[in-house]
Amino acid sequence: MSDIQAILDKVLGGGRMDASECATLLESNDFVRIGLAADEIRMRKNPKDVVTYIIDRNINYTNVCNVVCTFCAFYRRPGKPDTYVHSIEEICKRIDETIALGGTGVLMQGGLHPDFNIEWYEELLTTLHAKYPDFQLHCFSPPEIHNISLISQLDYVTIMQRLKDAGLNSMPGGGAEILDDEVRKRVSTKCTSQEWLDVMRAVHEVGLRSTATMMFGIGDDVSHRVNHLQKVRDLQDETGGFTAFIPWTFQRENTALGRKITEEPTGIEYLKMLSVSRLWFDNIDHIQSSWLTQGLRLGQAALRFGADDMGSIMIEENVVSAAGADTDANESELRYHIREAGFRPQQRDILYNYVDRDDISDKSDSMGLKELSVAFAD
Repeated sequence: MSDIQAILDKVLGGGRMDASECATLLESNDFVRIGLAADEIRMRKNPKDVVTYIIDRNINYTNVCNVVCTFCAFYRRPGKPDTYVHSIEEICKRIDETIALGGTGVLMQGGLHPDFNIEWYEELLTTLHAKYPDFQLHCFSPPEIHNISLISQLDYVTIMQRLKDAGLNSMPGGGAEILDDEVRKRVSTKCTSQEWLDVMRAVHEVGLRSTATMMFGIGDDVSHRVNHLQKVRDLQDETGGFTAFIPWTFQRENTALGRKITEEPTGIEYLKMLSVSRLWFDNIDHIQSSWLTQGLRLGQAALRFGADDMGSIMIEENVVSAAGADTDANESELRYHIREAGFRPQQRDILYNYVDRDDISDKSDSMGLKELSVAFAD
């Protein structure tokens, strides 16, 4: 195994890693040295004493999906008896609950419904934006936009402009998994890597921001992961539209793919991927810890391995929990873990603007918050 210090010195000196150097780091067992370098870069790029988090809610407006992903335990095929589509009234009720708990937005995604055209999504956004003009609508994903394109026969830019005009504020980075079609074609029938990238390019072209994600451990290897990182960084060089990068590990319980994969990424692999992501993305400001999938303690450790954000405290999350993740916490617990890692907790909105509330308490759950689920792809 080659020594990695020359690569770390290059990045710490302001240089940019190339793909072969990225692979060398990911193949190295020296995750502590990589983590220390990532922590140094994190301190340079973000306020040294602050770790941010967001309060929002993940509303899955439908579980009907016309594609098959073997890593997903949430979707239901059209016509099955346990399918649902939430009404506007039900969605508004959930938004009202979110606002009452100090939330600033909603992350709304759903399955790829075979009957939902662009007009369905426009009506949804227009209604919500009119009722909640100051509430952030962080919604949909590249596979959903690709599905709208197939149904409505519209290009991605036209779709994104119409959704923006209807009230969309930003887009989550879901549906990326691994942006390498050698992997994707084995585990899913949804959009290709290039289609995911093309949707994100359109999102940024109309002036919206988005996040980017990676779910690894689905039969991918280091070369596939490096390919993913390269594609996201290249697009960010072109558009500058990504606010954050969020890697997490595949949750195998209750999934068809999980029954085939006998080994899953370890905590060390996760911390190494997180650290390498911080070193790799010189053009993305924020790296998010995914403690829903990794657990609170490892999620807390990630704050010293390159992450500057703890993601979301959520009133609802269905997709990852359906696959087996069961971590949850309330706001006081999350703030406690941030403080114990040596940082000052700071609530933010989806665009990383600070949110200050008078009713936050670090000592007790003074808001009467029940236990909340945690988002994985804000």
